[in-house]
Amino acid sequence: MTIDNPNPALVASQARSLPAQPLSPAEERTWSLLAHLSVLLNLVTGFVGPIAALVIYLIYKDRSRKVAYHALQAMIFQLIWWYGGGLLIGAMWVTVGVLSAVLIGIILIPFAILITLVLSLLPMGAVIYGIIGAIQVNQGQDFKYWLVGDWVRSTLTGR
Repeated sequence: MTIDNPNPALVASQARSLPAQPLSPAEERTWSLLAHLSVLLNLVTGFVGPIAALVIYLIYKDRSRKVAYHALQAMIFQLIWWYGGGLLIGAMWVTVGVLSAVLIGIILIPFAILITLVLSLLPMGAVIYGIIGAIQVNQGQDFKYWLVGDWVRSTLTGR
């Protein structure tokens, strides 16, 4: 075996045994920012935001606790606010549809329209909150989502 052409199996095993290099503070800010901004992908695709945050979490969880924290809480927050709002709207319209069979649902249609308009603000609130989180993280400040941040922190630290 020559030095110019090393054994590929040996190189692969050595690469697996190397510990993951920690991220620099600038890299941590960048990836945390991108995790929070992944909510913008939902505006275009409707569902890719939490997936992007999950991918950032899985890639950087061993290299940076800060990035893992921000990516995980961004993913969970998006799932709750983005998908949760959609599920509530869908469940409400199914209920109205079923109750329309006994005429009660017809009376509920104006209320369902009003509630749909209110619940459709949930995803927009999630987008605005995600942008605020991205700005704060990019400025070097810590950011935690309301109701989600403390739970994610305790999950990651085990306390």
